[in-house]
Amino acid sequence: MTTTITRRGLVLGAFSGATLLHAAPDTPKTAGAPFQLPKLPYATDALEPHIDARTMEIHRGKHHQAYVDNLNKAIGGQPSLTGKSVEELLRQLQQLPESIRTAVRNNGGGHANHSLFWQCLNPKPKPAKGAFATLLGKTFVNVAKLQEQMNTAGLGQFGSGWAWLVTDGKGALTVESAPNQDSPLMQGKRPLLGIDVWEHAYYLKYQNRRADYLKAIWNVVDWDFVSARYEDRAR
Repeated sequence: MTTTITRRGLVLGAFSGATLLHAAPDTPKTAGAPFQLPKLPYATDALEPHIDARTMEIHRGKHHQAYVDNLNKAIGGQPSLTGKSVEELLRQLQQLPESIRTAVRNNGGGHANHSLFWQCLNPKPKPAKGAFATLLGKTFVNVAKLQEQMNTAGLGQFGSGWAWLVTDGKGALTVESAPNQDSPLMQGKRPLLGIDVWEHAYYLKYQNRRADYLKAIWNVVDWDFVSARYEDRAR
């Protein structure tokens, strides 16, 4: 599979020591474009010490912004697509013009995946509840067992990608991994929780220690949000 942004190139470029512009964290650079960089529901330093502020600034302001910019560029010559959501584009990927399909897959996936990722994190996370908590217990026994499965998926993903908790059309929960910026939406599944295992998500703080990053991130995963997402199937 190809990706429009190379994992190593962006990591090294972002971490080379060059001075980066510190724009206001919630100010999009794509004003008037169909897709925008979403606002963070917390400050960039709110997830410390588990995810440091500098990583958040680069991850969101550089990497995620690049996906947004490239997605807007890809659909810029396709007026019939400008009114579609990124979720619609990914679900209908095989129906898109072949000339932009790879760009939408990579950059639309990157935009959708990261937009969900930021929401799944919270400096003051709350536990799972309701129907989701019940199903989680039946499927995985407890949250700790689910975390083990997702960590295994994240560690087992060669190179860049994601570990996912997804639900299918019948509401069952499964854990899976995917390369690059592929989204479960492309297989008709609904992503509930995604853990980014691209190096740009953790390299500044954890270097090559992906296992340490995966262990730490559970301190800020907001199961209350995941529960609400599961119960609101139309979201």
